[in-house]
Amino acid sequence: MKETLTSGEAMTHLIPGMPDPSPATGHTMRKNWAGNLTYTARDVIAPRSVEELQRAFTHTTGPITLLGSTHCFNDIANTTGTHILTSRLEPLPENPLTVDAQSDGTGIVRVPGGATYGAVAQKLAADGWSLSNFASLPHITIAGAIATGTHGSGDTNQALVGAVDGFTLVTPRGDVLHARRDGTDDLPWESAVHLGALGAVVFVDLRVHPAFLVRQDLMTNLSWGALDAQFDAVTSAAYSVSMFTRWDGEGVDQVWLKSAVHSARTESGSADARQAGAAAASADAPPPGIELLTALGAMPATEKLHPLPHTDPVHCTDQLGVPGAPLDRLPHFKMGFTPSKGEELQSEYLIPRRHALAAIAAVRELGPRIVPLLFVSEIRTMAPDGAWLSPSGVEPTVGLHFTWRPMERDVLRFLPDLEAALAPFDARPHWGKLHRFGRDRLESLYPKIGEFRVLAAELDPERRLVNRHLAEVVGL
Repeated sequence: MKETLTSGEAMTHLIPGMPDPSPATGHTMRKNWAGNLTYTARDVIAPRSVEELQRAFTHTTGPITLLGSTHCFNDIANTTGTHILTSRLEPLPENPLTVDAQSDGTGIVRVPGGATYGAVAQKLAADGWSLSNFASLPHITIAGAIATGTHGSGDTNQALVGAVDGFTLVTPRGDVLHARRDGTDDLPWESAVHLGALGAVVFVDLRVHPAFLVRQDLMTNLSWGALDAQFDAVTSAAYSVSMFTRWDGEGVDQVWLKSAVHSARTESGSADARQAGAAAASADAPPPGIELLTALGAMPATEKLHPLPHTDPVHCTDQLGVPGAPLDRLPHFKMGFTPSKGEELQSEYLIPRRHALAAIAAVRELGPRIVPLLFVSEIRTMAPDGAWLSPSGVEPTVGLHFTWRPMERDVLRFLPDLEAALAPFDARPHWGKLHRFGRDRLESLYPKIGEFRVLAAELDPERRLVNRHLAEVVGL
């Protein structure tokens, strides 16, 4: 049975026993988070369980794509067929999450793939556990972030896939398969950054840490000369470091130092947590990063700031050195607020760390062309994670992120020139953001992409998950 929705809406494919994802229940998705992409799905399905998900695959025909928080800026999650929404799929339980304590002091917890990082972190905090890192937004889904190689920052922090101990997915044929980091299950763990091409991730096993505290201190006006001379010292000045620039001045406008601080839990917890705590002597003592940045000529911020100029920082996580839970400090934006500007575009290029300074210099040369298109850029770092298609999978990496004004035509015209400038440095695009890379360039950057294509063909032989983007860009 099908029901025609209001004019301009997708059709809703109703499967016996499954709720209607209609406008009345808020489960149609017509545009992505930024509003620059209108989805072309003819049907929308919102399963609640693994069994309903299996029926969603086996009771439909034609193309099918999974859709989470819609925080993608290109059409990697678009389809002309059926969208399966993950927002209600195996929701978080009302009871506390079960954490399997490990001998090293960490824990393993199984969570729904469709849950957001913020919701999971809130559950864990109630029982004294924490995720080790976050992206800038806690509103994104775990499965979606892992599938696209999304990351936070920190020289010793891997992309978010690095916390994945295992995952469970349902293939388009309805098979339930598992992957474990130790390689003892159905799928190679290294396929975790899967671009939605293998199936629907329903559960993720995450490694978590005893709860610790983080303080956030902002420094302003770090010169390019100081950054060039002390790049490694600056990026290691805190547990997580983010630098914001508009490429229009003499340096970095803001440096966000997110320092883990000592607490009773970090003293008795895992080695990783104790190392994180080493960034500061106590919750009250200024972290060493402030002294370092001050010596390099930067100035401490005396009021709360937003990364985007002339924007109210009310949405930003608390700053000015007040300690708080990782959920309330490591993301840039609070869980309870609408993040950033919304009407914006994003691109990001991941550069091997050994090329970081040369890549930054190349972007600076393009500054006069970038400024009219840009809200702000962010520079972050991450450790290698080992996933086949992770842009930070092989070696220490630096991310150059661009938050563009909603000028899509102009941005798309400029991106080939930006990518040409970054090409000598083996730049890889973020899978979920705007870029102009094609299959040939990506093949040279991802040695394991051939193995991934073989696996995708094995799990989806009818190519139901292969949309235009996956075919033309990834070569599926």
